This record gives sequence, C-alpha cells and structure tokens, in this order.
Amino acid sequence: MTRTPLHAVTDHVIAGCRDLSHAIATIEAATGVRAAPGGSHPGKGTRNALLSLGAQRYLEIMAPDPAQPGLQWFGAIRDMEEPRLIGWAARAGDIGTVAQHLRDAQIAFTGPHAGSRIRPDGAKLEWRTVVLEDDANGLLPFFIEWDAGSTHPSATAPAGCELAGFGVTYSDAPRWSAAATTLGITLPATLGTPPRLHAAIRGPSGTIGL
Repeated sequence: MTRTPLHAVTDHVIAGCRDLSHAIATIEAATGVRAAPGGSHPGKGTRNALLSLGAQRYLEIMAPDPAQPGLQWFGAIRDMEEPRLIGWAARAGDIGTVAQHLRDAQIAFTGPHAGSRIRPDGAKLEWRTVVLEDDANGLLPFFIEWDAGSTHPSATAPAGCELAGFGVTYSDAPRWSAAATTLGITLPATLGTPPRLHAAIRGPSGTIGL
C-alpha cells in the first residue's frame, strides 16, 4: 500500500533545566531577549517559559513546577544545572492523519492525547499530540496539532530571536535516514556520539548553543 508521505516542520524545541529562573537568565544573557512565563502543565509537575523563534516556531524552557507534588515527565530535568535540549515537537497537519500514517507504517505510538494549559493572562491553550513509543530518547519528535481556537505560542511569546541552527548527532546513519524519511522530517544529522540534539538560538545580543 502506498502511503501519503508526511511533511513535518519544526513547531517548537524544548530546553530543560532544574531551575526555570536560571535558564531564563542564561538565555537572556546570551541573546538579549527574556523568555516569558508560559504556565504550568497540570498533573505533569512542570512549568515553562517561552521565547518566539519567528512565525509558528518557539523555544519552550521546561522546569519542575514547585507548586506540584511530583515530576511526571522529562524526569531528567531535575538534575540539569544548565539548560539543554531534551526534545522537540513537529507539525504535519491533521493529527488524525499523522496517527493513521504511523499506524500504516507499523510505528508504535500513543495518542492522540488532548493537552491544555492556562496562560498567565487567563487564556486557555489546547492541542493534541501523538507520541512515538520509541523516540530515540527525544531525538525524534512528537507530533502536535494546535486547536483552531488557540493562538500559537510563537505569536504571544517575546520576539527577537530565531532558530539559527537545529540538528542531531547520531551514530547510525542508515537507521536515522530511515526514521527521518518515514516521519517526514528533515533534521540535519551528523555522525557521532553521544547521540544528542543541538540548536543555536540567535538574538540581538548574540547566540546561545543548546
């Protein structure tokens, strides 16, 4: 059976740190732009701050939320003294179509999952996601579709920065190429170890590598 290929684009990149204020200050010192608080993720134990990277793209800084009893996802962030990339999200159109594509390709996933958070101004953001069961420890994206009634975070987060570079270091070129083709992603890959994501965020005062 011929599958309609996915054409995924980067929606947002996620940097983790155990201290949200420290991460915000570190990125501001390098770029000249200060990320704004985005809100908490109820039941997940996390909160975030956001920085626009241009139209329909943003940086999410993720940290433990001290107002919640426990950390339910991105558990490694509790030990991260400095901000670094821990994952990313891609958009590829209707999330139901994405799910069917993965099902046809026999790629295990969960979802679509409904998600939401309340912005500091009281507005509610809603989205749906599909999450790969094996995301290569965050190197492969999860997929997101924003609710039609929700303003994309890039439109309300502080502006002035751009994603000057985004890629992955991976040790198995054929495996990465096969996964990227199936998922419709064009993330540049460099052979090497350890496997990791890397990004360059450029602002009016300079660039920070994450």
